[in-house]
Amino acid sequence: MLSFLDPLRDFTFPAMLLRVFLACLCGALIGLERSAKNRSAGFRTHILVCLAAAAAAMTGIYIYVGLKLPADVSRISASIVSGLGFIGAGAIVITKKLTIKGLTTAAGLWTTGLIGLAFGSGYYELGILGTALVLAAETLMGLVGKTIKKRPEYSMEVLYDDKEALDKVLRFCKDSGMEITSLKIHILGDALEADYAAEVAVRGNRDAEHLIPRIQVIPGVVSAVTEEIK
Repeated sequence: MLSFLDPLRDFTFPAMLLRVFLACLCGALIGLERSAKNRSAGFRTHILVCLAAAAAAMTGIYIYVGLKLPADVSRISASIVSGLGFIGAGAIVITKKLTIKGLTTAAGLWTTGLIGLAFGSGYYELGILGTALVLAAETLMGLVGKTIKKRPEYSMEVLYDDKEALDKVLRFCKDSGMEITSLKIHILGDALEADYAAEVAVRGNRDAEHLIPRIQVIPGVVSAVTEEIK
């Protein structure tokens, strides 16, 4: 660690001010990037998460050093790490097209909390380095991720009147190299031509439309259509 920062690692008021300031600053930097992309957790949320984590770490230190009570310094910090998972879960949503959004924001919130713990503990080097790496991951690595060719995902709606027909459809999709990502089954009314409807989301390197003609001839299948999930 950097030796010139050692005086600021003591439990003094100027050191506490510096830790709180750096936690708010680095939380704001990470939050600005999220706000610029119109994410659910933005500028203020990241500041509060980083500040709260730093305050938790300092509180644990104060109980042990300032009040001289027989306490586990890391217990409060450990609770913060667990609690951040609940906050991050609120940023994850599943769209109508069965795609998951918010994972990067949730991971960023969790990491921001850990950065706050680092600052609150006086580990300035890790806090600053962690902030720089988070910003690099969310910006530079985001550009790299866009260059990666992703396998297209399709949503198929299959109407059938024989329960065993769905098993044959799913087996055929797997044998064709398609990955089944989700499945929903609905029971239809008696007035309709088919008894069941299945919404199947598949992912693969090939176009799913070429599967439809072969799925439609499977015994028990009434009809099948597909469209790509954007």
